[in-house]
Amino acid sequence: MTAPVLIGEDLSRHYEVSQGLLKKKAILKALDEVSFVLDPGHTLAVVGESGCGKTTLGRLVTLIEPPTSGDLTIAGTNAVKVGGETKRNLRQAVQMVFQDPYGSLNPRKKVGSILSEPLIINTKLDAAARAQKAHAMMEKVGLRPEHYSRYPHMFSGGQRQRIAIARALMLNPKVVVADEPVSALDVSIQAQVLNLLMDLQAEFKLAYLFISHDLSVVRHIANDVLVMYMGRPFEQGPKEHIFENPLHPYTRALLASTPRVDPALRLKPIALEGELPSPLNPPSGCVFHTRCPFVKNRCREERPPLRPLEGRAVACHYAGEL
Repeated sequence: MTAPVLIGEDLSRHYEVSQGLLKKKAILKALDEVSFVLDPGHTLAVVGESGCGKTTLGRLVTLIEPPTSGDLTIAGTNAVKVGGETKRNLRQAVQMVFQDPYGSLNPRKKVGSILSEPLIINTKLDAAARAQKAHAMMEKVGLRPEHYSRYPHMFSGGQRQRIAIARALMLNPKVVVADEPVSALDVSIQAQVLNLLMDLQAEFKLAYLFISHDLSVVRHIANDVLVMYMGRPFEQGPKEHIFENPLHPYTRALLASTPRVDPALRLKPIALEGELPSPLNPPSGCVFHTRCPFVKNRCREERPPLRPLEGRAVACHYAGEL
């Protein structure tokens, strides 16, 4: 059995936020006790509304920020408890593909320089070896040899995202964090990029942490799904269980809002009342109770634990009874 390449245990990230000169600083819990296991060749999709903590989780996994609490294990090494050269090597094992292919590439550098830069910083390869590896990776992502000497502004959005994907793979990572990698692209191009990511995953046994708000994209690429709300995990498990039989009211609301061609597959719409609460002053009990159409007194008073139920984990007192 293959060992997991990425393990998160009760990962939290809190920030102190100033509320004014004479007021006490507030604690913003951007991420609150999130756990997961990711195997090589698998994709964990993290979904939820804006501000739910998806990108914060990505920043912790890529070691851009340390967690406030919890543990993160990358390729068998606890990334929270190490430093120096060990942490530097772990950063190479986790790379990131950003949302905006127009903003994530340096417009003043040619494609060859963009792809060679990670090798210059992290390896001792000479210029010829770096160029050879860059050309090989360009071929993997569907770029032509003549693209090597062109600037990013000369490419379409889909081609730029291919360049970004190639750059992320130059150091042979074990994990790729893809933060909304196709949301800025046309729908026709989205499918091409998603298929490319899946082909590369099969070839290199990559593990993807796939951050998205588009559930139709998630259904296409994910193995497992983590549904988050205000920094907390609400439902987590295999894609098939969550898409076919969502148990948390929030998951049901997200899926009901996703267009489906087949009327038989459409879920009954669930109306969510109000707006997202302030993360600086979250509701007591279940943080979703201010918007949940099935709220009961227990929800207002007691925070539901993430508990196993019907092949997944769900944080709702009345999951399975609604």
